[in-house]
Amino acid sequence: MPDVVIYTKSWCSYCQRAMDLLRRKGVEYTELEVSRDDALEAEMVSRAGGRRTVPQIFIGSAHVGGCDDLHRLEAEGRLDALLR
Repeated sequence: MPDVVIYTKSWCSYCQRAMDLLRRKGVEYTELEVSRDDALEAEMVSRAGGRRTVPQIFIGSAHVGGCDDLHRLEAEGRLDALLR
């Protein structure tokens, strides 16, 4: 399974929804909390092609996007293939 990284902020309900979906699927992930870390937030923005909102989710080297993007992949039946 590829590494899954999710950039979050502690107060973000969309971040919680995305992590809940990953947990339900039994996916281990690395959470990087950017609320108080400007350098980590800059890394996220760079990796996400300029997107500044959280969450920003990466599966392996692929940028998935945010919470809605993750749930869309799941609804379309494409998330499991990315996680293999």
